[in-house]
Amino acid sequence: MAAFNISSATIYRTSSSSSSSSSLSLSSKLSVLPMRCAPPRPYRSRFSKILAFTSNDIKVGSSIEVDGAPWKVLEFLHVKPGKGAAFVRTKMRNYVTGNTVDKTFRAGCSIDEANVYKETKQYTYKDGAQFVFMDLSTFEEIRLNESDVGERTKWLKEGMDCNVLFWNGKIIDFELPITIKLTVVDVDPGIKGDTAQGGSKPATLDTGAVVNVPLFVNIGDQILVDTRTGEYRSRA
Repeated sequence: MAAFNISSATIYRTSSSSSSSSSLSLSSKLSVLPMRCAPPRPYRSRFSKILAFTSNDIKVGSSIEVDGAPWKVLEFLHVKPGKGAAFVRTKMRNYVTGNTVDKTFRAGCSIDEANVYKETKQYTYKDGAQFVFMDLSTFEEIRLNESDVGERTKWLKEGMDCNVLFWNGKIIDFELPITIKLTVVDVDPGIKGDTAQGGSKPATLDTGAVVNVPLFVNIGDQILVDTRTGEYRSRA
């Protein structure tokens, strides 16, 4: 007969010649053995490993860190010469100083991405030599000096939403909307029958900026301007 004695947690077998049948026998007193549970293992995501940024990933607008400073890629070109190793030629602008340089990277070399992020702030007013922006959700104000704004001041208008850029918790730059709507405050009168193809004339806008507009544009007209180029796009 084969028997399983759970109380002793030992398995043993005995044989008997008088019977050819087998049966299971359980002890009347069951003993529960203490179980030791292993501590839960921390969950490890299959995607926890992030691929490194390399020069092959560079594109226009990429933010990279070189020599401890944040840079924005303005232009890039992947070059694969007939002889020698491939490389990436770039033109970059320093977020902090505004300096523009040309730099070449070996193809596939590792590059540190700059932790640059944007927050939308509204330009509210100018206080002396400072431009005041406000976070409309927290009403917190931040200030940029005239040197930080530079020539972009001619496009700034109260109530305009802009992107303020941060790096390592510090403000390093801000971005204007690509297209803005401004009002013509001074321009030579238009002539009846003038068309967009008939030439252009300078017009002064309500921010003080001067742009070339078609001959049919008059004082009081609202127009759309591309802040990247300073060019007239259309009537609003």
